[in-house]
Amino acid sequence: MRAMLIRQTGSPAAFEEVALPRPEAKAGQVLVRVRATSVNPIDIKIRAGLVPLIGDLPAILHGDMAGEVVTVGTGVSRFKEGDSVYGLIGGAAGIPGALAEYVAVDARLIALKPRSLTFTETAALPVAALTALEAVCQRAPQQLGARVLVHAGTGGVGHIALQLARSSGMRVATTISGPDKAAMARRLGADDVINYREETVADYVERITQGRGFDLVIDTVGGDNLARSFAAARTGGNVICIAARGSHDLSQMHARGLSLHVVFKLPLISGQHRARIGEDLATLAGLADAGKFRPLLDEKVFAMNRVALAHERLESGKAMGKVVLEGWV
Repeated sequence: MRAMLIRQTGSPAAFEEVALPRPEAKAGQVLVRVRATSVNPIDIKIRAGLVPLIGDLPAILHGDMAGEVVTVGTGVSRFKEGDSVYGLIGGAAGIPGALAEYVAVDARLIALKPRSLTFTETAALPVAALTALEAVCQRAPQQLGARVLVHAGTGGVGHIALQLARSSGMRVATTISGPDKAAMARRLGADDVINYREETVADYVERITQGRGFDLVIDTVGGDNLARSFAAARTGGNVICIAARGSHDLSQMHARGLSLHVVFKLPLISGQHRARIGEDLATLAGLADAGKFRPLLDEKVFAMNRVALAHERLESGKAMGKVVLEGWV
């Protein structure tokens, strides 16, 4: 089979196309023909060697996968040959990822794909949608009408979090960087948009919440933005961050009595809670088929063996929504 792997961490040029033996489904696994995958910021960090998650080299990256079941290993009863599935399958911790024509997957890490979405659309979901589901619905569920701020509402996690919050009856504000992204955020359901380049935190907190602050702030950016998230939250509110690495001043958090939650899904693929991945993916498929959210795909779609270009696209900051890969050339 064809596969894209890296022998050392570094720039996007590290990806190399190789021919490898097709894997076999062991007990508890299914063999999947990969139809599509997508790029997440964590994939870029792993490729670049910025986080200690890669495991042994050489490695096949990318956790997001959508495809078709080819064979079923012993002990697997939830899936059969020909099923269309998707999952968060690997790409870290020494577990092969989706940048290959076939992959043997722990059956607990996948679910039947949403019927209403294509393989390409579905491949945009696993990491982003699982993160958004936990952030919006599981960590700090809010009451009907709660005010929620989603940072980067047209980004990979942000655009799904925005839709899930809106469909749950919350009033959603989101930060964007320009008029095109503002228009897209409104189409996704944002009640209020904030151009963070033109408006200070104090200004938009006053404008949108009359100075009270947001009940829930979902920070999909991290870094210096976590301090801005603390400043935007109401006293006693919740801040959920998906990129909390680094050193942070928690004095604002203390002064407001805030709760900080960190959501990071990748460790679950190698841990004892693997079944939770498949269960949450099944929940998300139902929500997608019920029209509660749809993935936003960037206008540029890449072939699997053009993964270096896909990484460059996401790193450029020009992408709106998820950068997806499908097929081979």
